[in-house]
Parts: sequence; structure tokens; C-alpha cells
Amino acid sequence: MKVLMISTDRNIFKEDSAVRARMIEYGKNYDELHIIIFSKKITSETKIAENVFIYPTNSSSKFFYISDAIKIGKKILRSGGFQLTCQDPFECGFVGWKLSRKLKIPLELQIHTDIGSPYFTSLKLGWSLAFLNFTRFQIAKFLLPKADKIRVVSVRIKNFLLTREIATNKIEVRPIKINLKTDGLPKQYPQFDFIALAVGRLEPEKNISLAIDAWQEVVKKFPRAGLIIVGSGSELKFLKSKVQSLKLGNNIAFESWTENLAVYYKTADVFLNTSFYEGYGMALAEATTADCPIVSSDVGAVNEILQSNRRLAVCPIGDKNCFVAKITELFK
Repeated sequence: MKVLMISTDRNIFKEDSAVRARMIEYGKNYDELHIIIFSKKITSETKIAENVFIYPTNSSSKFFYISDAIKIGKKILRSGGFQLTCQDPFECGFVGWKLSRKLKIPLELQIHTDIGSPYFTSLKLGWSLAFLNFTRFQIAKFLLPKADKIRVVSVRIKNFLLTREIATNKIEVRPIKINLKTDGLPKQYPQFDFIALAVGRLEPEKNISLAIDAWQEVVKKFPRAGLIIVGSGSELKFLKSKVQSLKLGNNIAFESWTENLAVYYKTADVFLNTSFYEGYGMALAEATTADCPIVSSDVGAVNEILQSNRRLAVCPIGDKNCFVAKITELFK
């Protein structure tokens, strides 16, 4: 069996990335795995495993991602015998739908984010992201009924699809597999008696700002408590500025993104997830695997994880006081 995947995850071009390793492992289930990735000028097609091939669209502008991906997809699919899967029901899904309709191939759509969350299109994310997500939601509404199969990462997303009258036999819940490396020595912060960890893309939907607000209250009671924020993204400069304005520089540290997060989970006394929404919440699953206590907003696969992890405390989305209270309980 051969599979063509449409993706936007450009981390696959990095040789040491987790997503690249995941795709190589995924390819072992098939005769061939071909992956088209939305990208600007990067490189020519690449073979990353014996049967796994990646194709950057090499577009001159992001406005040509879709048309370029369709052109590449048509060439690949000419040999026949393919299944077609798309890593989102938005731009990737639109490419898949066009190819599926043209070449009469069944269409599978994947959903990795909670499109049913009211925060997905909320102005709390900022005008730009809210408008983008609103547009993507309209695309998803159009495409999902046309899919032959929909793969989701949490029961929360499945339940939302059922409210949109998507047939249950079309939906498959398949959580993301966790491969947590545990080698290496933990990062040491001797100035802290207690360490909280926040991990992820520093983007509006992750709501890291709430973690900082909560930490301002925590350090009033526990001056030697430290919060480590690991990640990168468009909000890094804003978040660092906020830490300085609140005079929390001695209690909050920023670390660059790393693929080996186990060393941080093993160091932390608690993992914080303050997101507005999640599809699954890989970091939640990783923290559970590392046996790290968790305080999380009610997002993603929290309910599934709660069944196996009694060290998980859940707060309403955006509830700073709840986060402060749950963190304080861990000190006691």
C-alpha cells in the first residue's frame, strides 16, 4: 500500500526533529510514504528513508502553496495504488479534496487541534489569528462532510464532530504516540526550591501569559519558586517584556526549544498547561509519561489522560486563581 500525505510541518526537513523520526516510523506501515510539505524555496525532493519521500512545494509565496501542492500531488498519484491523507481539514484538506475529486481517491482528513473550542476563533487570540482560524473553520465545515474518513487525536474532537452530524463510523480516534527520550542530565536551577514547567509554541492560543500572571501570585507566598518556559514563537519578545515589567526576572527563565524535553519534565515539580485550546496536548502526555504532576486547563485529551493520571489537576480555561490554588497545594 502507498500513501500520499499533505502537510504543513516544515520541521520534517530537520534531520534531528521528532516529526521526521515519526514519519520514518509511520512509513514502516506502508510500501511507500510520500509527503508534500507547504514551503517556500527550500530544496528538491528528498528521500529520508528507504520508502519515505518528502516534497517541498518550493513556492515563491505562501499564496501558491495550494496550487503547487496540487501539481506535485497529481504527478505522484499518476502511478496509482495510493491512499490520501491530509494533516489538517484546512489548506492541506483543500489540496486533498481537489486531488481526491480529480483522481477518484478516498479522502482522509486529520484533525490535530480543537476546532470546536469557542476559543479557536476568539478575539482573545488577537485579530489576525482569530480571522485566520475563522476562515479555516469555514473551510473545515465545507470539507469534513466530504471526507471518507476523519482521524482525530482526542474524544473531545470526536464529540464535536458528532454534533456537526458527521457519521460516527467515519471518525477514528487515534492519540499521538509518545516517544520520550530520558537520556541526559536535568537542567539545574539551584536558586529555586520549586520548579514549574511550561512547554510549547509561544503563540496566543497557548496563553503562556496566564502562567506568568499566576506565577506573580505564587512567588508572593514562595519567593524561591521558579517557572521555566521552554519554547519559541511570535510571543517570545512580548512574554519576556511582561516578565521584566512584573519584576519576575529572578523567578522566571526562558529556554530555547529542544526535542529532548524529558530532562525538563524530570526536573520539574509541576507541569503547567494554560492553553485556550488543544487538539490532543502532546506535552500533557509526555509529562504523564515522565510522572510529572500536572495542572492544566480543560482542553485536548485532558479527560482521557485523567483516567490514567491522578496527578493531573484541571482548571477552567483562563482561571488564574484556580492555577494559583492548585500550584500552592503542591507546595503543601
